Amino acid sequence: MSKGTVLISGLNGFIAAVTAKYLLENGYSVRGTVRKSSSAAPLVEGPLKSYAQTGALSVVEVPDITVAGAFDEAVKGVNAIAHLASPVSFNFDDPDPIIKAAVDGTKTLLNSAVKAGPQVKTFVYLSSIVAIMTADPAPYTFTEKDWNNWAEPTVAEMGKGTPGPVIYSASKAAAEKAFWKFRDDIKPSFTQTALNPVFVIGPALIAPKTAAEVGETVRAIWNIFSGGEFPPPGLTAGLGNTVDVRDVAAQIEYSISHPEETNGERYISSAAVATAQSTADILRKAFPDAKGRIVEGTPGQGYSPDYKLLDKENVQDADGSKAKKLLKGGEYIPHEKSVIDTAKSFAHLV
Repeated sequence: MSKGTVLISGLNGFIAAVTAKYLLENGYSVRGTVRKSSSAAPLVEGPLKSYAQTGALSVVEVPDITVAGAFDEAVKGVNAIAHLASPVSFNFDDPDPIIKAAVDGTKTLLNSAVKAGPQVKTFVYLSSIVAIMTADPAPYTFTEKDWNNWAEPTVAEMGKGTPGPVIYSASKAAAEKAFWKFRDDIKPSFTQTALNPVFVIGPALIAPKTAAEVGETVRAIWNIFSGGEFPPPGLTAGLGNTVDVRDVAAQIEYSISHPEETNGERYISSAAVATAQSTADILRKAFPDAKGRIVEGTPGQGYSPDYKLLDKENVQDADGSKAKKLLKGGEYIPHEKSVIDTAKSFAHLV
């Protein structure tokens, strides 16, 4: 017997695909939305084929998530919704369509959820740490009480000249604010929960076929593994606070299966702090044949043995302790395993 049907928006995304597999393995049925059915073919004909054959996995086309009523058919009969579809890039150059897609896509799905009726018990929204990151100077530790209130005004002032990371930050902050405003204004019968992960690493459900297909949040690991120079620190480097995609999937499932406990809550998913040096050290040890390719740097320098924040005076941190309680055993996947498993997923490309 299925535990119920979960609608996952953006099924072919990195986090969404892993989440779908986790839910299916744990007794749920999954209905995934994609812009075009063909984009889900690698999943349906690949790692999720057995679930598609039994009917536990189905795919629905939603060409434009911003159109009113776009999800009306997709939500019929589902018991929970995981809204994971959202534009993700640090190279955006025009804020308007990105913010519109993030905000209107969220509102559209929420409205469809209300129309679907009382069988929809919970709605989990995948936000981001950038919706939390304030402009407070270091040292500062972000918690679920914090809100990004600088990105949207920056976009309003700069327009098309806004840097890509700021556009992305504004889109996530605006969308999550719309998510909670809906709860306050409409007071739907279903519960609402937001997850705010930091950089999500770990193995993709489908390994990339080319270097260009390597996901943006794991690209820093790819660059180091493939022999690139160490990137400078910063948001766009893809280093800093990290969490494994498999943990994010587990936290989404926990939020679905414990709706009353997680109702109205935000959860920062953050397991460890990665640096270029720690990543190189992990990879050089795990892949001895790659030692001649991976930059050595200064082994052991600049990071703690448990991969936590070392420079607490000059860096902002994120507190992932609240979200850790949603995991089986109450612990995140070890950082070394996350880095190694990520590299294994694209080792065939080197």
